[in-house]
Amino acid sequence: MKKHTKLDWGRMLGHLSPYNLKKAVLYLRHFGLKGFIAKLTDRFEYSEISYDQWRLQHLPSEEELGRQRGWKPENKKIYSIVVPLYKTPENFLRRMIESVCSQTYDGWELCLADASPCEAGREETSLTAVVREYQKKDDRIKYCVLKSNDGISRNTNYAIRMASGEYLCFLDHDDLLSPDALYELAQASKTCPGADMFYSDEDKISADEAEYFQPHFKPDFNPDLLRSNNYICHFLCVSRTLADRAGFLDEKFDGAQDYDFILRCTEMAEEIVHVPKVLYHWRVHSSSTADNPFSKDYAYEAGKCAIEAHLERCGLPGQVERLKDPGFYRVIYKPQGQPLVSLVIPNKDHKEELQACLESVWEKTTYQNYEIIVVENNSEDPSTFKYYERAMAKARKNGKKLKIVKWPGRGFNYPEINNFGVEKSEGEYIVLLNNDITVITPGWIEEFLGICQRPGTAAVGARLYYPDGTIQHAGIVIGIGGIAGSLFTGMPGVQSGYMHKAALIQDLSAVTAACMMIRKCIYEEVGGMDASLAVAFNDVDFCLRVREKGYLVVYDPYTEMYHHESRSRGAEDTKEKIRRFQNEIEFMRKRWIKVLKEGDPYYNPNFSLKTWKYELKQ
Repeated sequence: MKKHTKLDWGRMLGHLSPYNLKKAVLYLRHFGLKGFIAKLTDRFEYSEISYDQWRLQHLPSEEELGRQRGWKPENKKIYSIVVPLYKTPENFLRRMIESVCSQTYDGWELCLADASPCEAGREETSLTAVVREYQKKDDRIKYCVLKSNDGISRNTNYAIRMASGEYLCFLDHDDLLSPDALYELAQASKTCPGADMFYSDEDKISADEAEYFQPHFKPDFNPDLLRSNNYICHFLCVSRTLADRAGFLDEKFDGAQDYDFILRCTEMAEEIVHVPKVLYHWRVHSSSTADNPFSKDYAYEAGKCAIEAHLERCGLPGQVERLKDPGFYRVIYKPQGQPLVSLVIPNKDHKEELQACLESVWEKTTYQNYEIIVVENNSEDPSTFKYYERAMAKARKNGKKLKIVKWPGRGFNYPEINNFGVEKSEGEYIVLLNNDITVITPGWIEEFLGICQRPGTAAVGARLYYPDGTIQHAGIVIGIGGIAGSLFTGMPGVQSGYMHKAALIQDLSAVTAACMMIRKCIYEEVGGMDASLAVAFNDVDFCLRVREKGYLVVYDPYTEMYHHESRSRGAEDTKEKIRRFQNEIEFMRKRWIKVLKEGDPYYNPNFSLKTWKYELKQ
């Protein structure tokens, strides 16, 4: 996707039809001028024309669609597509039905539950004649007229009860499926026979179907992202067995009934599979939530309630807040107890950076039960040792816990230095912290602890900024730049990035050890950091080994720090350093070849690995 380093006002004005102008006014009122400009920048950072071109290049050819129609599986499964109807515009209804009838996989049935008001003195609705017309052509279409409109959840449940297939698929009455949607689901089920929950990528389509835009390319299952936003949404497919276990849609959550249902299904699913293809087209028109996110405030409040109910079922003590962006949430996890937290800070000279780091920790940190361990690494400047004495004296005077421990090694080996510091620590939780970090968020340890204490979670990383306020780190993706790279580097901190990814709690494959909390027992379980990676990729390797054990690594944008990256260790500007860096690249390629080949599960394979900001792969 094309990068716009400055606001392209001419291009933006070209999009300002009277309707879009009205919509812009709504956004301006909601976000304020500063927030509105940030949203505009995010919106136009990615070129819709590029998506148009990309989409045309990736559409299945007629030859491919013909091959799909000829596929005859040994054990054909039936996919029941359930659709509640209510005053559906006739043209939208026809196009929805036709998108189902055009499926290349023929093992389906369409279950339509019509809650539209019946015409006076008749048992038919205004939609009945249209549906009957299609039923004459295809007997896989089931239809019933409901006696009353009982709300979206109950109406959908009526459609579910009509279904006889092994799988349930959910389709809105005004949306479209791609012709290969069910074929791709069937292939995914064949590849993963134990899976009972599937979802795909999606995009939006204009009311007249002239434009496809705002593609949502999703990661594989990401529980923390799901608690931040219903990113799964469309196209959802679950086994009938899973739906029966989880329960059907709950009217208490009308407006976010799909969100609640998805959360319940993920809690019970045996295996969740993401199909990284755009199989669903969400129609945008004047009354749809897709077009006007402020039109249904009750739906976002219902989403908040759905997350709260999910946390309660999972035994997670958390408080849910709605974010300024409609449909997005923050879960604040409450720390349990007051465990000792050990901050391990390597240092060689660079007295000024270390002093700024320590002062910011002491001044900003609201959590009380922590210790700081500075790992002295062969400093040469006498003023460094004089500062150690002053720092120790200040810590004693103010009742702070500070230890200076001397690493016995020579040179620079970041893993060995940190491993030594962890050995000398007494805390139940470790924070690896660079000496060129300064704290922004006062409650940062509480924020980290609340997430890190959850069962199954091992490590949490922060959102880091350069001194000019641009982003230095918002998580790490495996494969970017060849091995791994940070997301959104250099993006203004006021922006939230593609699908708000820079601003949401989510699970990732890796976060930087420049500011990372991890349980000490898990640090020891994986053997600490690998000294084979003296300078580069040691935190990435560490996180991947943690993930290999089945633990989550979480990116938390609500813990914010400034980072003067790599100032302490310097640039890779000598033959020896370049050779060492190449050796570390080769080490990572050999150890993690499977991940590099298969791709980062938290980064959609349709994105380029040449950039850091969710640009489409050409």
